[in-house]
Amino acid sequence: MQRLTNRQILLGITGGIAAYKSAELTRLLKGAGADVQIVMTPAATEFITPLTMQALSGNPVHLHLLDPEAEAGMGHIELAKWADMVLIAPASADFMARMDSGQGNDLLTTLCLATEAPIVLAPAMNQAMWRDQQTQKNAASLQAKGVRLLGPGVGEQACGDTGPGRMLEPLDIAEQTAALFDRGLLSGKQVFITAGPTREALDPVRYISNHSSGKMGYALAEAAVDAGALVTLISGPVNLPAPTRCKRIMVQSAEDMLEASLQNIDQCDIFIASAAVADYRPVSVAEHKMKKGNEEIMELHLVKNPDIVATVAAQQNKPYTVGFAAETRDVVSYAQGKLERKNLDLIIANDVSRSDIGFNSDDNAVTVVSHQEVKQLPLSSKRQLASKLIEIIAAAEQKGDN
Repeated sequence: MQRLTNRQILLGITGGIAAYKSAELTRLLKGAGADVQIVMTPAATEFITPLTMQALSGNPVHLHLLDPEAEAGMGHIELAKWADMVLIAPASADFMARMDSGQGNDLLTTLCLATEAPIVLAPAMNQAMWRDQQTQKNAASLQAKGVRLLGPGVGEQACGDTGPGRMLEPLDIAEQTAALFDRGLLSGKQVFITAGPTREALDPVRYISNHSSGKMGYALAEAAVDAGALVTLISGPVNLPAPTRCKRIMVQSAEDMLEASLQNIDQCDIFIASAAVADYRPVSVAEHKMKKGNEEIMELHLVKNPDIVATVAAQQNKPYTVGFAAETRDVVSYAQGKLERKNLDLIIANDVSRSDIGFNSDDNAVTVVSHQEVKQLPLSSKRQLASKLIEIIAAAEQKGDN
C-alpha cells in the first residue's frame, strides 16, 4: 500500500453498523502513510464517536456544514480542495440516494459536490436494501457519473440476513484505494534533503553566511513528496514556509546540519545535499558582542567545517547520495572532481555567477553529472526543474547507477 504515502484522504462515514470498521480503516490508511481527515454524518455519530475517530486520525473530526469554528480553520471548500480522494465507508443507501440526486444538505454531500477529487464509495446496507430497484438505479447512476464503488461484499449481516450488502473488510478497502493511485517514482522511499545556507556565529549578533535562499531544496522536497517519498527536509535559516507532508528540521550551523543529517541515516534511501554549507567557521565564538575598536583591520581565525555530503557518502551502508556544486567557473570539471573525490553517485552543478539563475532566483539551469554522462537541463522554474531532477534521481537510484 505504498501508493498511499503522502496521500490526503477525506474519509466520510455515514450511519450504519459498519461504521465500526471505519476505525480500523483509518488506522490502516494512516499506517500506510496517508493523512486522513474525517467527516461524519449525524447518523454516523450514533454508531461510533467522533472522539474515537479523532484519536485514530490525529485530526479534528468535521461534523457540521455551518460550523463557525471549522470555517475559521479548514472550511468545507478548503476541505474539498485538500482531498486527493474522497472515500466514503460505509456509504448507506440513504447517502447514495442523496448523493445521486445532487443534494448538499449536510457537510458530506456538500463536499462531494465541491470536490474535484475522485469519489469512492464502500456501500453497506441490508441485502434487501441493496437489491432494491431504486438502490440499484442509484448505484448505476453514480458509477456512470464517475463514482467508483468498492463492493459490497456478500456474507452474514448484523441483522441476521445473509447476502450482498456487507461492507468490504477494511484491509480490502485500503488495498483497493491504494491501487487507484498512480505509483509514485519514490513510493515508500526515505529521502533526506538539505537546503538553504548555514550561519556560522562570530558573536551573539553576527555570523558568516551566504546568499542561498533555499528555494531549490524546498522545491526538491515538494517534488519528492509528490513522487511518494517520505521526506525529511533539513533546512538552514530561510524565509520559506515548510512544504506540506514532509518533516522539516531547522538548523543554524554546519555542525547542526551534519548532526541532523546523520540522525537515522541508516533508514535513508536517498540523500540530496542541496544546502549551501559554509566551508569555514570561526575558531571561537565571542560570548558578548564584539565592539568596534580603533583598528582598521580585524583578523578572523577560521577552521574548516565538516563536509556533510562526503560524510554521508562515507557511511558503511550509504544511501544513494546526490551532491550540488555551486560554481562560478569551470562548472563541469569542478563537479566531476567533487563526484569522484566525495564518493557521490550524482552531482548537480550550476553557475551561480549568472544573474538570471542560482541563489535567490526563481529559475535555474543545471548540469547533471554522473559517472556515465553529463546532461544539461535548460533554464526553467525551480519547481519544474525539481520535478525533472527527482525523475532523474529516482530512475538512477532504481537502476543502481553511480
